[in-house]
Amino acid sequence: MRDFNYFNLSNLTWDTEILSLVAGIYQEVGKQHFFINAHQAKLSTLTVTAMTDSTIASNEIEGIVTTKPRLTQLMEKQAGPKTRSEKEIVGYRDVLSMILDSYEAIQISKNHILQLHKILYGRLNDPMGGRTKDVQNYIVATRVDGYREIIFTPLSPLETPEALDRACKEYVLAIGKRVVDPLILIPTFIHDFLCIHPFNDGNGRMSRLLTTLLLCQNGFLVGKYISLEEKIARDKEPYYEALSQCSEGWHEGKEQPLPFIKYLLGTILAAYKDLDERASLMDGTLSALETVRMAVRTKIGRISKADILEVCPWLSLSSVEGSLRKLVEMGELRREGTGKATYYVRLD
Repeated sequence: MRDFNYFNLSNLTWDTEILSLVAGIYQEVGKQHFFINAHQAKLSTLTVTAMTDSTIASNEIEGIVTTKPRLTQLMEKQAGPKTRSEKEIVGYRDVLSMILDSYEAIQISKNHILQLHKILYGRLNDPMGGRTKDVQNYIVATRVDGYREIIFTPLSPLETPEALDRACKEYVLAIGKRVVDPLILIPTFIHDFLCIHPFNDGNGRMSRLLTTLLLCQNGFLVGKYISLEEKIARDKEPYYEALSQCSEGWHEGKEQPLPFIKYLLGTILAAYKDLDERASLMDGTLSALETVRMAVRTKIGRISKADILEVCPWLSLSSVEGSLRKLVEMGELRREGTGKATYYVRLD
């Protein structure tokens, strides 16, 4: 049986890239601590946007999609899910909402993870929701050209319940003893979770939900305001490559965890950089025009109203439209297209 002794991590030597990523994340946390406490009202709009982006992106990674109008209705609870895909999307929304609201009360244990999985599949009335797998499964990567390949064979169904239980207990013990920085331990645990692959379905989505949960529990709240899942979805190839590199030798406890740790830390740091960008736009002294002007300067190429609302969700649509119109009149932007196809181009 695979050993999950996370105390061994304290014996490893971390290269300068990992140390730099960890230091960068803590620097961002320090910069934004007081800002987060002082701007809860505006940040609540970022939370809504991040939850929507995370739900859409994490499901899209697994090929679970629906139309944009239906997504809006589902996320805003204007309608109930009808298709299997919509039920899975709403299940993810339900779990993520619970995590963001109650992360301090959720234990890292086999039983709590099973309960989260049950909620994930609760809309489907799936008998395997909340139960570990009953058939052998495989980690399969879909490349950019559509080719699918098996990159890892996880534990067998018989080994899975005990392995999941042990991994959780060892994580809780290691995080309590602070044997290694949480930013090192969290990616290691998530990688082990993926290698166990405890469920017939939903392992990838559960791993991303658990990542947000563990980060929030350890004071890294960026996942509340910026979607980590969306960053993964934008370029899945490095994600699968890191998993593949780390999985070699995993069953024998001889894997090299660095690639996935670096990948996840890079994703977290990029999310914090995005949050810092959003924070600079939330200055209460800025008018809507100045806020939109600053938002425009963060973009290149075609810029739409949706792009501005994405980084400034606390602004109303009419404020964004009015500000863009003024920037066009002032010669800072050029408007192209008509109707829904309208976009803007910077002239500087």
